[in-house]
Amino acid sequence: MKPKVYIETSIPSFYHETRTSPEAVARRNWTRDWWEAKRHLYEIVSSDAVQSEIEFTPEPKLQQCLDFLASLPLLAITPPVIEIVSVYTHNKLMPANSSGDALHLALASYYRCDYLLTWNCKHLANANKFGHIRRINSTLGLYVPTLITPLELLGETP
Repeated sequence: MKPKVYIETSIPSFYHETRTSPEAVARRNWTRDWWEAKRHLYEIVSSDAVQSEIEFTPEPKLQQCLDFLASLPLLAITPPVIEIVSVYTHNKLMPANSSGDALHLALASYYRCDYLLTWNCKHLANANKFGHIRRINSTLGLYVPTLITPLELLGETP
């Protein structure tokens, strides 16, 4: 059985990145390298939350991102997932204005994804937050996914 990877909005966004700053180009290249070389090693999933966030992307990137997600199974946003989001924001795991981040984490946790793949290193792939995430998820009886960037997962061999 392949490890399950939940991809949030920054993955299709950086895959189709057009900015030319060195940081953006590096993230785009690492995202593409992981997608092209390693995605076959994983069960890749996403959610309607990602599609909703992408809707604010201007064309032509909007269509490119939607096409990127088109073949992926989408995890359902259920009442238990919404309750988890409430617990996350109540316990200041995620800022209230970052409910999208809390929703991505809730989905990856509820559906027992091995990895939450993201370029969001402020609220998600942040080592300083992992202990708090682990405590809250353990209290809720939830799985704790590894929060990771494509660069980190690129060298991983499951």
